[in-house]
Amino acid sequence: MTTERGSDETGVTTTRKTFAILETLKEEEGLSIAEITRRTSLTKSTVYRHLATLTDMGYVIERDGEYYVGLRLLEIGETTRNRNAGYTAAMRKVFELGQETDERSLFLIEEEYDGVYLHRYGNLSDTMIGKRRPLHSLASGKVILAEWDDAEVDRYIEVKGLERHTQNTITDRDALFEELERVREQGYAVNDEEYMEGLFGVAVPVHTPDDELLGALGLFGPTSRFRDEYVHDALVDRLRDKAGEIKVTLAYG
Repeated sequence: MTTERGSDETGVTTTRKTFAILETLKEEEGLSIAEITRRTSLTKSTVYRHLATLTDMGYVIERDGEYYVGLRLLEIGETTRNRNAGYTAAMRKVFELGQETDERSLFLIEEEYDGVYLHRYGNLSDTMIGKRRPLHSLASGKVILAEWDDAEVDRYIEVKGLERHTQNTITDRDALFEELERVREQGYAVNDEEYMEGLFGVAVPVHTPDDELLGALGLFGPTSRFRDEYVHDALVDRLRDKAGEIKVTLAYG
């Protein structure tokens, strides 16, 4: 049996422990070494060593015996968000959508079969950036799934499953494939309280000038307000316009 000290010397294990601590701090900042130890099941000495290194490098800060994620990580995240010209163009359109419709807007991309919020406008926008969500239960996620062939969608189901979040969540493979065919035919997707009760969403795909999928542009709000012509006409038209503007921006600068 390998001792913790011995395994701690291996690069992969050490890295996993570092990120376990960062993930713990991300979920609830302001934790003591004892609390981090309890939540990660690492030894106190291991947590202390990793925190010392992270603090020295600026990725974690310590205040009165409690530890917080440092702003150095924000710098890395912003580099990721700005590495693609399309992501920058999408950020402007998300802001415009929110301002023009007075609804919450978003731009979602896919990474490792998760939907990741890259930009959001509305309540608590900054706290949602980088959050991961299941593709099959979001309008923006279904837009992305609809771009894939059947084999890739099956791979998504195999890897991530079709977890139920509300009574409206699609949890059956055949039902999901029917929904994705509908999305392909109409060119947009909706989320009728499929991830959270009381919320309705609508989204369209965003393509590059080479017709590669860049991500999904969406709007969401209370189910009571997102109904009929407002969604299927007004909001879809607005989303398509913005998606087209992103494509033109990438083509002509």
